Parts: sequence; structure tokens; C-alpha cells
Amino acid sequence: MAEEVEEIKNKIAESGLVSIDLKDFYPAGVRAVIDMKDHLFEGLILKEKDFRAFVKNEDWSKYQDKYIAITSTADAIIPTWAYMLLASELQPYAKKVVCGTPETLETVLFHETILEKLKPEQYTDKRVMIKGCGDVEIPASAFVDAVNMLKPFVKTIMYGEACSNVPIYKSRSQGA
Repeated sequence: MAEEVEEIKNKIAESGLVSIDLKDFYPAGVRAVIDMKDHLFEGLILKEKDFRAFVKNEDWSKYQDKYIAITSTADAIIPTWAYMLLASELQPYAKKVVCGTPETLETVLFHETILEKLKPEQYTDKRVMIKGCGDVEIPASAFVDAVNMLKPFVKTIMYGEACSNVPIYKSRSQGA
């Protein structure tokens, strides 16, 4: 007598989960940091004449197509116009210039690309899994941006992997 073989089912595939990997929104390109501390007199003050000489003589084309963070790691007061002057010189070359840390740069880049590329309408009434682990470091703000955009459209939002996830949101029409 032949034994009945139970069919193996892929419950994850059958669950209707749609996976979003935020690393797909990672803007490729070279990042660079300009640290204002490198232009301070005795590490304390910014001398306008010296700073303007640096700006005039710098080869800004080396920043062509790069993402730039202008920051200061020194404990010094940097006048706002100095950041503005650097941004003005970088603008024709760089893909993006932000005032802040490299982390700030990543936050801004992810925010802009998620707003541009994530089309939340395509997830209407879907169960969405936002992947949590990967080889690209994704700022927490990118996950917040994704939730903010998706929530008005989806049935559910989960974080993690299909086999191990954390429920984030469930529409009221789906029960509590």
C-alpha cells in the first residue's frame, strides 16, 4: 500500500507578502566630507581672508559627481556664511551638498530617493514586509519615511524577514 505524500507548501510565498528592501533605494556614488576644522586658525577660529584664499585656490572639480557633507568636528563656532561659500563652490560639481555629518548626508539621500522612487499606490491593500537586515547600512529615518508613505495604502506593514518579523501596522479594517 502506497503512503500518501503530503505536499510541501511554501507558506511564505502563499502569504501574499510584498517585500521592500530599502537598500534598493541606496543612491550609489562616492561620498566625501569637508571638515571645517581643517581651515581653522590654531583649531579655534575661521579667518575670513585665509578661508577665502583657500576657496579661491581649491580645485573644486575633484568633487565632480560626489555626494558631499560639509561638517565641523572642531569645538569652534563656524560662521554660517562659510558653509554657504563652500556650497556655492561645490554646487556646479557635486551631486548633492549637505551641511552636517556623513550620517546626515545618508539621511537626506535616502529621504529624497524614497520620496522619488517609492510609489506607495502600488502597494494598495497589500501586506508589506520592509526588510530589516542587509549589507547596506540604512538610517532609521529611511524606515520611518517608508512607513509614513505606505501606511495610507497598505493592509499591514511588518519589519524584518518573513520568517521572523515585527508587526508595525495593521489597518483597522483588518482587525486589531
